[in-house]
Amino acid sequence: MEQYIQPFIDGSTEVFRDLCNTEVQAGRAFFVSKDEFEAIWDLSGVIGLSGEADGAVAISLKDETAFELTRILTGTEHTTVDKYVTDTLGEIINIIAGNVKNVFEKKHRIKITMPSIIKGKAHSIVWPSEKARIICIPFVIFEKQEFCLSVAVEQTK
Repeated sequence: MEQYIQPFIDGSTEVFRDLCNTEVQAGRAFFVSKDEFEAIWDLSGVIGLSGEADGAVAISLKDETAFELTRILTGTEHTTVDKYVTDTLGEIINIIAGNVKNVFEKKHRIKITMPSIIKGKAHSIVWPSEKARIICIPFVIFEKQEFCLSVAVEQTK
């Protein structure tokens, strides 16, 4: 599992360090059921993966974390989920997925979709594959806040 998860950890760490000038700390990855996932997050940015591997990658976080990331990137304060907040989340997941795609491209041809944003407390994500297991990689950001990078991918060829 680690060989597949480490590129997502590295890609996330690089994006937050380079784009947001913010350090993040990855926790221990764990499997999560589709039912457990929906309980705690306010926003998710989702990108589909297709080709020699199918699935999706999602970043999920609380509103306050998204507001702080948007403030860092735009220089303006936000207290509601507006276009700037959703654009920020979409850009972050797009770059993470693009970085991981580049790592996996040496072995697998993979295409990524445009990001989709899901908002609302206790929302749920409909994952593209019933067979793929969801792996959650928890991260700590801004010392006490958290987000989760979730990955559900299965090899097709």
